[in-house]
Amino acid sequence: MKRFTQSCFWAEFKSRHGWKNCPVAVDGTNYSVLIRQLNLRFKKISIAYIPMAPECDSSLSPKELDGKLGKLALALKPELPANTFCIRFDPAMDFEETSNRNEYVQNFRQTNGSFSVKKALTDVQPPDTTVLSLTDGTNKRSDEELLGAMKSKWRYNIKLAAKKGVTVEKYNFISAGFAKAFEKFYTLFQQTSQRDGVQFHNKSYYQDLFELASKSQKAEEEKVTITLYLAKHEDDYLAGIITLFCPGEAVYLYGASGNIKRNLMPAYLLQWTAIQDAREYGCPTYDFYGMPPTDDENHPMHGLYLFKTGFGGKIIHRPGSFDAVIKKGDYTLYAVAEKLRAFYYKVIVKKLHRR
Repeated sequence: MKRFTQSCFWAEFKSRHGWKNCPVAVDGTNYSVLIRQLNLRFKKISIAYIPMAPECDSSLSPKELDGKLGKLALALKPELPANTFCIRFDPAMDFEETSNRNEYVQNFRQTNGSFSVKKALTDVQPPDTTVLSLTDGTNKRSDEELLGAMKSKWRYNIKLAAKKGVTVEKYNFISAGFAKAFEKFYTLFQQTSQRDGVQFHNKSYYQDLFELASKSQKAEEEKVTITLYLAKHEDDYLAGIITLFCPGEAVYLYGASGNIKRNLMPAYLLQWTAIQDAREYGCPTYDFYGMPPTDDENHPMHGLYLFKTGFGGKIIHRPGSFDAVIKKGDYTLYAVAEKLRAFYYKVIVKKLHRR
């Protein structure tokens, strides 16, 4: 399966927002390598990032993973800018239990390989998610099968939303009324940010996502569709989501909700509509893409965990990002800055928001 983050579409999209695409082939496998240059006061340095790659089976031992990433880093290094201080990987490995994933990462930290590969201090892609299978391996799963796999409350909420008159509108970039619909969505985004203390990209980032998808004329195996779904009741827009469909997977990228009529359960009907569309598009899976690692009631995003796991998908835990260090001094400086930035947004900003 080709992950959307390794597609030509995603590489082109990220190249519009601070990254440079550097495709490299190693041992017959094509990798989308993203390069970002950082301008310090006294020098320029670059980081290379390979999102959701390489593909790795969870049976691979920590030592074997260290060797695989180190070998790949050595092969990639000559193709990268001379000032590259680090190559960051997101090995696509799936664990079913957090304990197994955590033990794996801990054992990796104790591995001393020939190349300086370290567990990154922060993860780029969400390491914990729920993936819903839309086929039984051969045929598309019916509505009855998909609904039957959900928790009963989720089926009830989907029916409730429809019964109470909630409707779902769908838009892509060339749809009539897209510009107005996008403004409605972004307003919901801002309300979500103010309510939950969540940080988002600026408006142009999401607009570019839709525009590029509408212009992208790739081969069938690279085809990408970006869709905006809006839940509406009477004259009120209640919630919205942005999804990505491609031959390898469907992904729930972004979501937003307003502060009114939340009792009408619009988010459930939105997801159900997108799941049905992804199945008809031919996507084998629907990835809810990001949630807390466990069912911990004390976690600030516990509600998100409950919501995403209730649709009947398989809970997956990935090991996160790993760094192949090329220039230790530059890497140490960057790692400190990255850790401080993560602390600022995850701790300080959220505390200020709660006030």
